[in-house]
Amino acid sequence: MAADKVMTMSDAVATYVQDGMTVALEGFSHLIPFAAAHEIIRQGRKDLTLCRMTPDIISDQLIAADCVSKLVASFFASGSAGSLYEIRRRIEKHDPVKLEVEEYSHYGMVCRYQAGAAGLPFFPLRSYAGSDLPALNPQIRLVDDPYGEGSIYVVPPLNPDVTIIHAQRADRSGNVQIWGIAGVQQEAVYAAKHAIVVVEEIVDDDVIRSDPSRTLIPSHAVDAVVVCPRGAHPSYAQGYYDRDCAFYRRWTAISKDPQALRTWLKEWVFELPHHDAYLAKLGDDYWSDLEVAPRHSGTVNYGSRK
Repeated sequence: MAADKVMTMSDAVATYVQDGMTVALEGFSHLIPFAAAHEIIRQGRKDLTLCRMTPDIISDQLIAADCVSKLVASFFASGSAGSLYEIRRRIEKHDPVKLEVEEYSHYGMVCRYQAGAAGLPFFPLRSYAGSDLPALNPQIRLVDDPYGEGSIYVVPPLNPDVTIIHAQRADRSGNVQIWGIAGVQQEAVYAAKHAIVVVEEIVDDDVIRSDPSRTLIPSHAVDAVVVCPRGAHPSYAQGYYDRDCAFYRRWTAISKDPQALRTWLKEWVFELPHHDAYLAKLGDDYWSDLEVAPRHSGTVNYGSRK
């Protein structure tokens, strides 16, 4: 019988996230693991290397809570809503301390995860030609093409100590199904030593088996499954709730004021024992604007021999 990997958020973070680790929190616009990040903050983790394609609000929060000493990322912005001012303060003014940064393009981050997942020493890509990034990041290197004339840029593998993602559903053994924008979750999980998957719901094995192509991450790659409805808020989970664009817009003003940011963290993270308390504080009415109407995809006939 398959192992039951369901854990509480508190236990999963306590077990797999330790000070000084390299931690990937992935989800590209969609399915960003905010609830997991808040638990990392509550548990007071320090000196983390945070890896993310598009740092987003989640990175601003973790850095403001002094959990992160190094950021490995691409495209430093809060979605379409503005700057990440805590990150800017630490990079531009070293306020209150300097943040070490290792910057790549989006595709450069994808290639790093792919190399890490495949056990490769590096991954080649052409998109840095003409870019200033190789001059800023010595990890981006130009090598001779062993199969022809010329040269090509390469990036090193990325192998986090733990990858944390959010997904729509999984079974208890950790077969994880995602639909909508998938980002780089699959590669980031395979590249990591350990993986925590946070889901909107646990479903029976028969549900997973009925639509196997939606299983982006199989159970053998997963260490812990955490059930946390609405755990991607203020990002969204396709088919469950919409992106909280109003919150993203509010964050610009919050992040711009260091005291306001720390007051927000105190009120919405440190003083709340868990994500259920966060949801209760928001209130049931809050979700009326984020509800989504059903929009089912067409059925698929997998067929089988009679």
